[in-house]
Amino acid sequence: MTESAARHAPGTPCWVSLMVHGLAGTQKFYSALFGWEFRPGPQELGPYVRALIDEHEVAGIGVMPADRHLPVAWTPYLASDDVDATADTIRLCGGTVGVGPLDADRAGRLLIASDPAGAVFGVWQAAEHGGADGVGLPGTPVWNELVTRDTATVAKFYQAVFGYVEEPVVSADFDYLSLSVQGRQVAAIHGVGHGLPRDRGAHWTTFFEVTDVEETVEHVRALGGHVLRAPYDSGHGRMATVSDPEGAAFNVVRSAE
Repeated sequence: MTESAARHAPGTPCWVSLMVHGLAGTQKFYSALFGWEFRPGPQELGPYVRALIDEHEVAGIGVMPADRHLPVAWTPYLASDDVDATADTIRLCGGTVGVGPLDADRAGRLLIASDPAGAVFGVWQAAEHGGADGVGLPGTPVWNELVTRDTATVAKFYQAVFGYVEEPVVSADFDYLSLSVQGRQVAAIHGVGHGLPRDRGAHWTTFFEVTDVEETVEHVRALGGHVLRAPYDSGHGRMATVSDPEGAAFNVVRSAE
């Protein structure tokens, strides 16, 4: 990873990670779907690999500890200049720090937390490896969105912890708030009211860039994954919601030009 890729302004999504039960099978699925290659990563939380496209690091996959019965889900990491200070702020603002802060080998320092509504996210302080690079290439994460009951319940939390500038989308029937860092939109909060899935609760969701959404959806099916929402047009571009064979949901999107 280049030195410039290792620096992200605080609050910027800089990495996505997935904890699974079967590492080999998950690697096979994403390798076939996105063309990912893998190399070993920090092992502090157990077996872990980094996914790469054309030598660009794009995501991480680890093995869930046997004694933890947690949903299999993609988790975004938000950049911080001081993870320990961020941990204190998370607690003061009503969030929960579940793991860490701890060192991830020489790559950096991290924690895993949940916001007051229960949505899980990570925080990453870069050392040698700052996070994903090659953003925008097919198979890379290009957007992260918090799906929660309503934006008002958690917007103040994220603004206080990460200093986001919030910009609501004005609509009578659409509760949506973009989050900006240094004048650039980096993520969003989507309030879905009673549409919040009971089996998942509030959660972050990751969008991966693809060249053809319909083709990717068929590939997901052929590889043993599932289609949760068929392809449709959105403000982000043509997209669909799918899940891998272990049930980790994510979005695939062909970004609007």
